[in-house]
Amino acid sequence: MMEGKVGVGICVLLLLLMCESTKGRFVVEKNNLRVTSPENLKDTYECAIGNFGVPQYGGTLAGAVVYPKTNQKACKSFTDDVSFKFNSGAGLPVFLLVDRGDCYFTLKAWNAQKAGAAAILVADDRPEPLITMDTPEEGHARSDYLQNISIPSALISLSLGEAIKKALNKPDMVKVNLDWREALPHPDDRVEYEFWTNSNDECGPKCDSQKQFLKDFKGVAQILEKKGYTQFTPHYITWYCPEAFILSRQCKSQCINNGRYCAPDPDEDFSRGYEGKDVVVQNLLQACFFKVANESGKPWLWWDYVTDFAIRCPMREEKYTKECAEDVISSLGVDVKKIQECVGNTGADAENQVLKAEQKAQIGKGSRGDVTILPTLIINNRQYRGKLDKGTVLKAICSGFEETTEPVICLRDG
Repeated sequence: MMEGKVGVGICVLLLLLMCESTKGRFVVEKNNLRVTSPENLKDTYECAIGNFGVPQYGGTLAGAVVYPKTNQKACKSFTDDVSFKFNSGAGLPVFLLVDRGDCYFTLKAWNAQKAGAAAILVADDRPEPLITMDTPEEGHARSDYLQNISIPSALISLSLGEAIKKALNKPDMVKVNLDWREALPHPDDRVEYEFWTNSNDECGPKCDSQKQFLKDFKGVAQILEKKGYTQFTPHYITWYCPEAFILSRQCKSQCINNGRYCAPDPDEDFSRGYEGKDVVVQNLLQACFFKVANESGKPWLWWDYVTDFAIRCPMREEKYTKECAEDVISSLGVDVKKIQECVGNTGADAENQVLKAEQKAQIGKGSRGDVTILPTLIINNRQYRGKLDKGTVLKAICSGFEETTEPVICLRDG
């Protein structure tokens, strides 16, 4: 992170942009936790799905709860002589119960996984509505383990956590089922899904995992789309600059169309490298590419465009330019002029209809909350939570089909 007035200015500006442009609400995505024993705890409870790891969309997972005698917040690695693999006294997978606080949720999950737990339950430390456990921001924590978390995670309420601990102290065996079968709607034989993404390729682990996901998932996505099993739409988050700041250096470097559409500076340094407005322009080019390809009946070409662009036009090689993007567009046989018309004049004091629609779509409606986390996948109007990889996402999409209508690729690979 930068130091001094420029760094502070960026933080203040981004806070203002987000406060100004996000006026809906964030929805916590939940699944069910059913306690099957002891008798006095038998019931179905809500828990919040973590935005990491591998939730078993469309399925269930049974286990027995273990609360560790030491390291109860799981902020340290468990010692070699501690194993939670089937160490529940019932031959069931272990759901490790840990307390919230003192370290990142992801570190707790990683330490639980390394010690053999099949799932992690984090007990809240305050009486409040459930929240979404997210991954740490870039630069705030080691992130080399984030993509290796492969167990599901759930945040449970303070009261449920205390009740489970009380039962375990008796001692009673606490058996539970985590149930994701209704975590995503599955009304019919077609799944509608959106991917909220970003053309910025230099934002650390989240950008790296996003690029890898696009590359890995492209083939599956195109098969599903070509055969009519899915309807896919990409989206891009932008903010706008408050009127009082339109003439500021920050807004001028991070926004197009006189402050209407903005993105953070990729390296948080206004004196070098690419600017936020470069990211907005590339996002707009990608959105327009999809619009034109969709109108020609080939929406799946978007996957070719974004993966080719990532390879041919990276920031680190100083190729992240409109010219490079248009070369990729031409190579895919899409009309560059139509896309240029869609992009319009990014320097004009005027609205861009594509980006205006993107800002409107960002705000949650009905059961779907605001899109505030990048990247975000939305399946059947419900935000997906968990690891962004081919197998996990395909399983989630497959759970969105009405029962018995899922395509063969779900039965084979899901």
